[in-house]
Amino acid sequence: MAVETVAEQAALSKEEILRYSRHLIMPEVGMDGQLKLKQAKVLLIGAGGLGAPLGMYLAAAGVGRIGMVDFDVVDCTNLQRQVIHGTSDVGKKKLDSAAGTMADINPHIRIDKYETALSSENALELFKEYDMVIDGTDNFPTRYLVNDACVLTGKPNVYGSIFRFEGQATVFGYPGGPCYRCLYPEPPPPGLVPSCAEGGVLGILPGTIGLIQATEAVKLILGVGELLVGRLLLYDALAMRFRELKLRRDPACPVCGDNPSIHELIDYHQFCGVPQQQAAAAETAPGAGDIDPTEVKAKIDRGESFVLIDVREPHEYQICKIPYARLIPLGELPKRMNELDSASEIVAHCKSGVRSAKAVDFLKQAGFKKVRNMRGGILAWSDKVDPSVPKY
Repeated sequence: MAVETVAEQAALSKEEILRYSRHLIMPEVGMDGQLKLKQAKVLLIGAGGLGAPLGMYLAAAGVGRIGMVDFDVVDCTNLQRQVIHGTSDVGKKKLDSAAGTMADINPHIRIDKYETALSSENALELFKEYDMVIDGTDNFPTRYLVNDACVLTGKPNVYGSIFRFEGQATVFGYPGGPCYRCLYPEPPPPGLVPSCAEGGVLGILPGTIGLIQATEAVKLILGVGELLVGRLLLYDALAMRFRELKLRRDPACPVCGDNPSIHELIDYHQFCGVPQQQAAAAETAPGAGDIDPTEVKAKIDRGESFVLIDVREPHEYQICKIPYARLIPLGELPKRMNELDSASEIVAHCKSGVRSAKAVDFLKQAGFKKVRNMRGGILAWSDKVDPSVPKY
């Protein structure tokens, strides 16, 4: 019995030839290029905002094997931007929802689902199975983890990030090119850069950046065009303007430099200061600075004298508010601190408790003694006190 060659095993069926016909008539792709796509193995980290366009367009392009790493479930707040999921998918595992959409787009591909958090324990083994990794994450520990694992396994890292109206994309870990640590040698202090959940993101933005990442992935597979290697593409949706920054590999980089000092994966949460942040939060645990929303409501009902300040932004205050709360946005607190009496009991709240914790720390450093943070913010107020208050 004759053994099929790799080319024969990867041959396109009559249905696939028709499906990919607009690729096949392009000389830059053609039959050879489409076979490269079919043989390609791409790993997506995240099935959220960036993972949504990535998964759909790489499936449509005919990338033969697509792995996805995610352990979250679909929430209604995802639907504004994560277009791979629909309303009927709320509550489902993101991996199952995404895989269902991708399989419907293209039944000729293989989808591998990894329902796990990417970690230093599993990253190297996962990455070895694939030709490249596409980073669709939204936190610094995972970005550094993806970067280091890609460098150590020799895999290109197609990077993208988004926030509010701005995004960026590039290709890290390509031979001779820079890695993520060359651009960001050290992570920012914990809490300095707000997450999309805190700062928001234009729902269309991940589509733009995700499609740029998908384009770079396809170019990598086909071996055509000029890659975003050594170039950081910056996108400003409000100005509708693209800019480009030159990036260079740092010879002293501890991962990809001439004499690397990192030869194995490390504790990235510790590297990014997350444990210290958690320890700081523990200092304001119940009984040491926090107050539950139900306790705040009880104080209001008893007519107790205290000041409730809302440190969110005015546009958030328009969405929903707690009666009796005074709006003093966190950024205005230093110049409006004189509006508060240091002898009064003060309770601060925001959306989830993160910004109000910063407000409490600031006021304590300024000499305020009786100040507490409402645990869980207005989201917890909606859950525990008044369900009529909308969540966002």
